[in-house]
Amino acid sequence: MINYNTVKAVIFDLDGVLVDTAIYHFQAWHRLAEGLGYSFSIVDNEQLKGVSRIESLELILKWAGLEKSDHEKADLLAHKNQWYLALIEQLNPDHLLSGSLDLLKKLQDKGIKIALGSASKNAMGILEKTEIISYFDALIDGNVVQLSKPNPEVFLKGAETLGIEPAYCLVLEDAQAGIDAANAAGMQVIGVGQEAHLKGAGMVVPELGVLVDKF
Repeated sequence: MINYNTVKAVIFDLDGVLVDTAIYHFQAWHRLAEGLGYSFSIVDNEQLKGVSRIESLELILKWAGLEKSDHEKADLLAHKNQWYLALIEQLNPDHLLSGSLDLLKKLQDKGIKIALGSASKNAMGILEKTEIISYFDALIDGNVVQLSKPNPEVFLKGAETLGIEPAYCLVLEDAQAGIDAANAAGMQVIGVGQEAHLKGAGMVVPELGVLVDKF
């Protein structure tokens, strides 16, 4: 159960919570994997949610039974990001997931602090294209953290930046690695998506609009 009365800050994951950019990540990773001779699937893509770019590549190389030099890995990552950035150029406010904007407005109206806690290195651009960046009091993304979820670094840094104790923070996540990271940080956590894929969350909701009336 979630104790909404104690929540002073909400930390949002990005992909799959606020904006559905997961399909673009899948398309870019699929293109990269195909070039390596590996058939990348939706199931594979699920395992990359919440994981850093380099760790995602390491997993794909492992599945493909390949080894690459650091230089080759850097080249592959640059290509993947180039393809991804081209895909997300089309993003606009219409691509926000259902309930996202309503919840951001409600939290801001209530004076509850709002932070982003995402592994994405392109988070700022996505928030700008979808016109929600002004709602955030702190942006913690893949450019400012060293460790990927399920390590709690991204959420703990978010709480520190906001000046809020972890126990008073609520995390909204769509990936198991994110759920685990929030629990490790000592925060309440709500899963967004299907309950079968989000173990350990205080509750699971299909979309953010369900939470608007909770605050």
